[in-house]
Amino acid sequence: MDIDDALAAFAALAQATRLEVLRLLVRHEPAGMAAGDIARTLNTPHNTMSSHLAILARAGLVTAERQSRSILYRAQLDRVRGLAAYLLEDCCAGRPDLCSPQRREAPMPDRIFNVLFLCTGNSARSILAESILAHDGAGRFRAFSAGSMPKGEVHPLALKVLAGYDCPVEGMRSKSWSEFAGPEAPVMDFVFTVCDNAAGEVCPVWPGQPMTAHWGIEDPAAVTGNDLQREAAFVAAFRFLRNRIAAFTALPLASLDRMTLGARLREIGKGEGSTQPRADIA
Repeated sequence: MDIDDALAAFAALAQATRLEVLRLLVRHEPAGMAAGDIARTLNTPHNTMSSHLAILARAGLVTAERQSRSILYRAQLDRVRGLAAYLLEDCCAGRPDLCSPQRREAPMPDRIFNVLFLCTGNSARSILAESILAHDGAGRFRAFSAGSMPKGEVHPLALKVLAGYDCPVEGMRSKSWSEFAGPEAPVMDFVFTVCDNAAGEVCPVWPGQPMTAHWGIEDPAAVTGNDLQREAAFVAAFRFLRNRIAAFTALPLASLDRMTLGARLREIGKGEGSTQPRADIA
């Protein structure tokens, strides 16, 4: 990146809304966000947001792609990294490796970690994941679950399958993710979305800046058919989630820096039964 490119990028970001747009899109990589969702999230009129997005696009900081009736925007991460590299090019007397975030960031300490599983209704997948981790976490993890639009009750087949595998069911309830966003809530170390809708929604700002990843699987509660077919869907969801949680609990958390750990968490989410976030219509 040369000085003209850097000046163009900094000029585009020298406005509060555009800076927030870029930060929001970086947060939503790799799924991106529809233009309408960006405008609603930042409480900005659509025509004003269109102007901001056009400026960011001209500076090469975002890209736009039409999908059906919406325009999906994504952060141009190579450009963002290039801007950071330009600023650090002569860092530490020409030794940028000495001041890079990856080098200075310490591994996570070896302790008990708080883990929050999210889905929309908090009645099936996130409940399964919470109970599995509570059972399999060997005292190293505290498990929680919540939903963006909780249904208010746990699906009875989720409870039946969990009990069949000797996983805890007592006290399980469907609740809002807002319970975990306040100052009195336990500080989370990890937040995992297990449904695509929750992954595409704008989450609360979690205290403590936890690490996040998407571990989406199909909703077993959406399966129709006879009782055996519906229960089989919950058993499959249980198996997919248990495999992910087993891979997670096996990670050497105390020896991995955040960048490496983040990559490993995202890789776990690509395991058997995985789904991908959808792009919402503007």
